Amino acid sequence: MYQFSRGIYRELAPLVERRNGGRGYLEDQLRVLDACESAIRRLASDRQYFAKPARTLFGDVRSFFPVARQHHVYRVIDHYVTLATSFSRRSAGRLRRRRQPSSMSGDDAQGNALPAHSAVANGYCPSHQHLAETEHEEAPALAA
Repeated sequence: MYQFSRGIYRELAPLVERRNGGRGYLEDQLRVLDACESAIRRLASDRQYFAKPARTLFGDVRSFFPVARQHHVYRVIDHYVTLATSFSRRSAGRLRRRRQPSSMSGDDAQGNALPAHSAVANGYCPSHQHLAETEHEEAPALAA
């Protein structure tokens, strides 16, 4: 996710307004960088409770840019946040793949899965049928 926050910063850093004769310009750029990194970090770790990340980030950095550039600043932020959200969802989907049930010692379960013609053919052996029930309950929660 680092590449998204740095992408935002690279495009926006030259647009930061020079105020007070240029003093504080580097500090303002660092504040923009910090805001970008914290927003993307929060997007990656707490997506469910971060409703409008682009709008939040724009609200944090808009004071560092001239009014005439703010539409462009928002478009850049929205573009990268959309890419980061898409990337986050794709990578989270890869991490949620179902693991092979295991014994208490950590070895793979030795039981055979129920045959396909069985009424309960879900890929689990008889001693791990309880995992199939929780899997169906977790799917809607993970999708949300």
